[in-house]
Amino acid sequence: MSLAHASRIVPVQLREARRAHHMVERSMVVYRRGWMMLVSGFFEPIFYLLSIRVGAGKLVGDIEVGGRLVDYATFVAPSLLAASAMNGAVTDSTINVFHKLRYAKTYDAVLATPMTPGDIAVGEIAWALMRGVVYAAMFTVVMVAMGLADSPWIVAAVPIAVLIGFAFAGVGMAATTFMRGWADFEFIFLATMPMFFFSGSFFPLSRYSPALRWVVQLTPLYHGVELERAAATGRFGPGSLIDAIYLLALGSAGLIVAARRIERLLRT
Repeated sequence: MSLAHASRIVPVQLREARRAHHMVERSMVVYRRGWMMLVSGFFEPIFYLLSIRVGAGKLVGDIEVGGRLVDYATFVAPSLLAASAMNGAVTDSTINVFHKLRYAKTYDAVLATPMTPGDIAVGEIAWALMRGVVYAAMFTVVMVAMGLADSPWIVAAVPIAVLIGFAFAGVGMAATTFMRGWADFEFIFLATMPMFFFSGSFFPLSRYSPALRWVVQLTPLYHGVELERAAATGRFGPGSLIDAIYLLALGSAGLIVAARRIERLLRT
């Protein structure tokens, strides 16, 4: 691909994004006194995992993953790790962005400086990624402590969480620029909740009907779950590359749309 062709794919808003780190610095200052709110989203998947380890896991039994049997808690733990990265990224890229865009008018003030819409989009998505990574790193430590990861490839769990967070932060921020009011956030929950329960998180893909299986494989969380499960069990395969490319492409598309929409909303 020539440089000229690449420049047409990447919008000018992103090519001019050179001060995005200032948006990250601002978020760090804001959360300096509210760090408990930042880490609170980590506890929900931990409670799910504990309930499965103590209760449901005893009833379900072992499940086949990559040609070998693992207990149910080991099967579910990577999916909760992927969901943790998703939740952290979605929260910051939707609710927080909407408040800054529509009510606090933070971005209007930012654009009064030399910063660009691309700086806003890249900076906010970078902060959402950092939040998702914090959740994922803490959850990974818990998984290892509980003996739910028996492969050295578990070190890849956090980088994979970055990829998951990028996909959801990009799409989340792009979707937020189209929202007209708080009621529209019902669509966010309508999308994330079914994904959490049905993206191969709690049941193997083979348990679904062929039609539903096809739908599940289209969801971004499914690809994130597959990557995290491969890291926890050390069973990477050719499909892992497809999963990674899917998440990277989705996040990139969301970032491009978000940057263009922010410029259209604030400079027209």
